[in-house]
Amino acid sequence: MRLRTALCSAVSALSALALLSACSSGSTTSASGDTPLVGVDYPRSDTDFWNSYIKYTPQYAKKLGLSLKTTNSQNDVAKLTANAQTFISQGVKGLAMAPQDTAAIAPTLAQLEAKKIPVVTVDTRPDSGNVFMVVRADNRAYGEKACQFLGTKLAGKGKVVMLEGGLDSINGRDRTEAFNACMKKSYPGIKVFGEATNWDGAVAAQKLQTDLTAHPDIKGVYMQSSFGLSGTLQVLKQKGLLVDPKDKKHVFVVSNDGIPEELKSIAAGKIDATVSQPADLYAKYALYYLKAAIDGKTFKAGKTDHDSTIIQVRPGLLEDQLSAPLVTADGATYGGVPSVKSDDKSLWGNNLG
Repeated sequence: MRLRTALCSAVSALSALALLSACSSGSTTSASGDTPLVGVDYPRSDTDFWNSYIKYTPQYAKKLGLSLKTTNSQNDVAKLTANAQTFISQGVKGLAMAPQDTAAIAPTLAQLEAKKIPVVTVDTRPDSGNVFMVVRADNRAYGEKACQFLGTKLAGKGKVVMLEGGLDSINGRDRTEAFNACMKKSYPGIKVFGEATNWDGAVAAQKLQTDLTAHPDIKGVYMQSSFGLSGTLQVLKQKGLLVDPKDKKHVFVVSNDGIPEELKSIAAGKIDATVSQPADLYAKYALYYLKAAIDGKTFKAGKTDHDSTIIQVRPGLLEDQLSAPLVTADGATYGGVPSVKSDDKSLWGNNLG
């Protein structure tokens, strides 16, 4: 009797262990299936804009039910290529990246396509190669909005400096070409000094200082990104030009990004406008489209349900152009371009915790 009881107890224990093992194995498989692994390469972490994007990314990954691996290519396409190899070895099901050199990324995109790993590019669009979706705003509109604001403020006459980003980037080219074209067409009485900076704040500050020394009557500055904010303010202060917008010495400054510091500077009268590039929506929709690609969904050109428009850039390449409003102190319309006030709560730069 005792032997029989002992045997039954042993069998029950073994059965329980087997059941526990089976349940554990099933749970792991289920979790893996429910939360596909995706990779996100951050292009840099030395600007407030990209640091905000980095903050938003894991938040939206969690909301969308995605497991996340991340790297940082530090504005170096060779590092981005190496990071892509790491993601492939980790078994990611999709990859989001923001290549700053939009020509050199083509071979990496071809490799990822061959391995059937869908790619979403954020903020930039590859010059060639296929991706599932491009998530960015209309960067030509950035240049046009800056042009209309400065053209209006300067009443169509005077001199302005454009601190260009990098012309190896589609963003730098779009903003530069659009600003120049708009000025030539709408404000031919304004002379533009274009300065290449490669998105480097120190270079931007040095070139602005040189231009202001040679042309002290410069009355406007267009910074293609907030990378130039600190240096620009410092140079204007040194020159005695960081004054109230109503002061005749005031130099009108337009930026791009919509980071909190820009919004504060607009409210304080230090700069005059920016274009709010949606760091939060870049993170959200990069991951949204990765999940959609993994789930086998497809998209076509047209209006979306999130206040944007998908356009077909070239056969097989779609771009979701997210909203990026002009931001000013008064929320007025400039050259036909409406703006929102810098304290508007709809701006992501006013909602960072």
